[in-house]
Amino acid sequence: MKRVALLGSTGSIGTNTLDVLADCPDRFELVSLSAGRNVALLLEQVKRFRPKRVYIAEDASDVVSELRALGTEVELGQEGLEILATDPDVDLVVNGLVAGLGLRPTVAAIRAGKDVAIANKETLVVAGQVVTELATDRGIQLIPLDSELTPLWQTLEKISPSKVSRIILPASGGPFFDATLESMVSVTPEEALNHPTWKMGPKITVDSATLMNKGFEVIEATWFLGLPETKIDVVIHRQSIIHCLIEYVDGSLQAHMSMPDMRLPIQQALTHPETLPSRAAPLDLVSVGTLSFHEPDLERFPCLALSYEAAQEGGTAPAVLNAANEIGVYSFLDGRIGFMDVPSVVRKALDAHSNGVDCDLDAIFEADRWGREKAEGIVKTISR
Repeated sequence: MKRVALLGSTGSIGTNTLDVLADCPDRFELVSLSAGRNVALLLEQVKRFRPKRVYIAEDASDVVSELRALGTEVELGQEGLEILATDPDVDLVVNGLVAGLGLRPTVAAIRAGKDVAIANKETLVVAGQVVTELATDRGIQLIPLDSELTPLWQTLEKISPSKVSRIILPASGGPFFDATLESMVSVTPEEALNHPTWKMGPKITVDSATLMNKGFEVIEATWFLGLPETKIDVVIHRQSIIHCLIEYVDGSLQAHMSMPDMRLPIQQALTHPETLPSRAAPLDLVSVGTLSFHEPDLERFPCLALSYEAAQEGGTAPAVLNAANEIGVYSFLDGRIGFMDVPSVVRKALDAHSNGVDCDLDAIFEADRWGREKAEGIVKTISR
């Protein structure tokens, strides 16, 4: 029986993870939950799962009183997430947090000897070297919680790296796959939030529309899979049926295929190395019919190219990439800049960045602070 702390329980990853935990009551005990502003959904989850402890980002006194009346401990403040992540009663921390929130509790969990399942891409984008080295030193397991990386991780751990020529990460192409560059300049937040395949939070949905999310995945894959970015390619696959491919040195390809349902990779990650029945619908190949593939257009989607550049540069460049992108995305959602201004903000921040040789946590947090400050300044020069 694994005892679980779920960070980010009210988001897409969190709600799907709760479905998986509910389907496997003999394997998992939910110890704690965390949420940001969706305290109404958190309250429903607490009533259903009865965790020992919860964290909420904002002190809503009426909700706090109701949670405590249910016998649940409530944590507030910046340290609250780390308290949940280091709880002695927890074996496994599931990191489903948004953007830069995931790094500190992940590091705290590793230092406390907890295995960590990571859906929060930004954690390894920003601090992949630090996090993976720390996990190795502490002898704990980092588990990718992702529709592409989970099956790759499970497969490649059984295969000699010398047999692998490259891996291929499919991307849906988002809502603007067929859009012209000219039309993308006037994209609205409402249009960008209309993802054709996945239902996600606003920040990751915009990242998917710019292909930055796939770029983050490339960087994340270098750390989870131990492969350089030069062995990781991206293709556009509109049907979202093939989730990853491995090309071997003999030229053969191995594909992982399923219906797009996040509950499947979550269950695969949390129950690894076992394979259990899932509530996800099986794939009907005849109904799918045709699978198509396209090269990504880096002129319309420059964020993907920026991610490869940051991965190649290493050091603190990925931290600046993430920080500037986060400022750019939220500025777009707030109506301060246009959709195609987001990669421009990231480009200018990266160009202005002096990459440091040291890549410890202090250097990463400083690069993050600098990247956000620089990006804010860039946004002010182009705000509408």
